[in-house]
Amino acid sequence: MMNQQLKRFFKATTLALFISSSVPVFAATSDEVVAVVGDSAILKSDLDQITGDLKKQLQAKNQSIPDEKTLQQQALSNIIVHQAQLELVKKYNIQPTEPELNAAVLQYANQQGVTSLDAFKQRLDAQYPGAYQIVQKRIGQELSINTLRQQQVMSRIRISDQDIDNFLNTPQGQAAIGSQAHLIHLRVASTDGNTELLNKTAAEVKAALAQSNDVAAISQRFSNSSIKVDGADMGYRNLADIPAELAARAAVIQPGQTTEVIPAADGLHILKLLDRKASEQKVIVDQYHVRHILIQPSEVLSADQTKQKIDSIYKRLQAGENFAVLASVFSNDPGSAADGGDLGWVNLGSMVPQFEDQMKATPVGQISKPFQSSFGWHILQVLDTRKQDMTKDYQRRLARQYLGEQQFDTELDGWLRELRANTYVQIKDPSLDRKAGITNTTP
Repeated sequence: MMNQQLKRFFKATTLALFISSSVPVFAATSDEVVAVVGDSAILKSDLDQITGDLKKQLQAKNQSIPDEKTLQQQALSNIIVHQAQLELVKKYNIQPTEPELNAAVLQYANQQGVTSLDAFKQRLDAQYPGAYQIVQKRIGQELSINTLRQQQVMSRIRISDQDIDNFLNTPQGQAAIGSQAHLIHLRVASTDGNTELLNKTAAEVKAALAQSNDVAAISQRFSNSSIKVDGADMGYRNLADIPAELAARAAVIQPGQTTEVIPAADGLHILKLLDRKASEQKVIVDQYHVRHILIQPSEVLSADQTKQKIDSIYKRLQAGENFAVLASVFSNDPGSAADGGDLGWVNLGSMVPQFEDQMKATPVGQISKPFQSSFGWHILQVLDTRKQDMTKDYQRRLARQYLGEQQFDTELDGWLRELRANTYVQIKDPSLDRKAGITNTTP
């Protein structure tokens, strides 16, 4: 989940306006309410800040700047859509974990040249007391919104097995999953959080890369005190060895072409394809045939009683009782209890970390000691291990992700339009309401 959130967290959309490199504007006691969205009020100070950030974004892209009223209308529209998503985040109680939030804040701090959370907090709070907490809250909101989007938008995308088969039978599909790519990779990162300069430089780096393959010269030309450009000629790489989101981008371009700028948590990335050739490398993974017993706390079984019960079952196993029988009688995992706790062949990455750690540490034929995960208390037994050729499975997963990426932005736009249409909105300023094309609505 963390990877999915960070993948879109720093994407250059209207949401980027809500994570500014500057210290947020703080509302004055006389701040005016310009709109109401759901149960939340939008203040004039919010509108002023987002209007200013939107103007900077347009300037960075060398786009024409509309008059102030039109700019305010667009900013208000962006805020309304953003706030409507936050209303759903609250409704569904979506929150990032503390490690996820800290990682995202640190990534943001790194983009501004700060290497630790403590240093970042000192820097922000020196500008304005409490500023770090506000920035941390905003980043947490964006992580929650990204989780919401993944849940809501991905549920709208339908990719059938036939869709995957059809894609894999096309030249584009074969190139995506069955080849090696000779790639040049450049990353453009800001050292001071200047997103305008970052976006402008990335566009210039992309143009330079289209004309030259000299990574060192391009890096030297565009790197300065505010921007760091680094990269390498990656040589021939199997697409299986490249992050799926990058592999999907590399699969759709022809030799000599560059990808669009790819936003990521550590900066903006650009790939250039130099050549492509067939690959015969297999994707071989370790698999474990494992069974387990799960005991979960409940309304009638306290945490202490749960631990006592799993310890009692462990003693019975140590005494020689049948694992499958005890699993079928006591395990709270209905999916496996009927099969004597058998989970079948398990791939690494498919189970929670605590389970996988025990699975890898337990010799074949042995029974683990009781251990705890987010699901409850477990005992597992590794029945066998093997190395399995998962090439076709990997290819189908890559194809599914590629097709999903193609549909995501379209489905996201549709979902956002529906969300705004079904959200209660009251605009206090009639000129903003009429010219922005926003209608006061109730679900």
